[in-house]
Amino acid sequence: MTDETSRGVRAGIAAYTIWGLLTVYWKQLEDFDPFELVGWRIACAAVVMAVIMTATRSWPPLVAALRDRTTSSRLLLAALLLAANWTSYVWAVSNDHVIETALGYFMAPLGTMVIGVVVLHERTSRLHLVAIALAALAVVVLTMSYGRPPYVALVMASTWSLYGLLKRRVALTGIESLAGETFLLTIPAIVVILVMATRDGSIPSSATDRDWVLVLLTGLVTAVPLMLFAVAAQRVPFGLLGPLQYIVPTINLVLGWFVYGETMPADRLVGFALVWAALVAITVDRVRSTRHDRLVDAGLTPTARG
Repeated sequence: MTDETSRGVRAGIAAYTIWGLLTVYWKQLEDFDPFELVGWRIACAAVVMAVIMTATRSWPPLVAALRDRTTSSRLLLAALLLAANWTSYVWAVSNDHVIETALGYFMAPLGTMVIGVVVLHERTSRLHLVAIALAALAVVVLTMSYGRPPYVALVMASTWSLYGLLKRRVALTGIESLAGETFLLTIPAIVVILVMATRDGSIPSSATDRDWVLVLLTGLVTAVPLMLFAVAAQRVPFGLLGPLQYIVPTINLVLGWFVYGETMPADRLVGFALVWAALVAITVDRVRSTRHDRLVDAGLTPTARG
């Protein structure tokens, strides 16, 4: 690895590790309503993003994007998907469904692959088809295990995959895009905060000093891993960056199973095994594709030599 790639890998590992450990962070606030927590997260993130945008002088591209009807519409839809993803995740952590959040994060790359095939008409390999079949079978097995479809996992995976699709269609950096999304959600978030503040057990009525510190830092813990990920995305090949994302659900699985004592019966473990097999299939396919592209660029394949 070059020094730049090594730096990117370290940043990527740090970003994904922080995202995984955020489960512990939100567990400290599980006594509060998830919708209220997400409202505070959005409001605090908006403040942090405003500071970052000012420090990096990134306002002009975002202002131009918000003035464009098509781009602003995509940002708004991305913001709604992000809010749904955050809410489902915080709700799941607060209600002892951490293992299901792990499943959602494991399934997200598979959802992205399905979108690539169905929406973007990307090339489908045999391993892609195998992965899709394994993922579909996993949903059936897990539905039988839970006695219901794994709703939280499916919502998290689908909202994140669709969010990624929209991000590809917005000509902004990751930080600029997140700033726009949080700004568009700020007013609704403040309304949620004000409405829920009047309820018993709300953050303003019952939070301790420690709780307030954690709540007010939610904006910072939202922005820091994103900035680390931006460093990684610029320096690490996607063939290497892709497998790193499995750090997040692996941490959540360990936390849910071994730390928080959530059950993992044998049939549910079979469902997870099917998802892991699907992820192995797409990872192998991605590595093969990356290696082939490098050989073509170097003129070392029969196709390149003509």
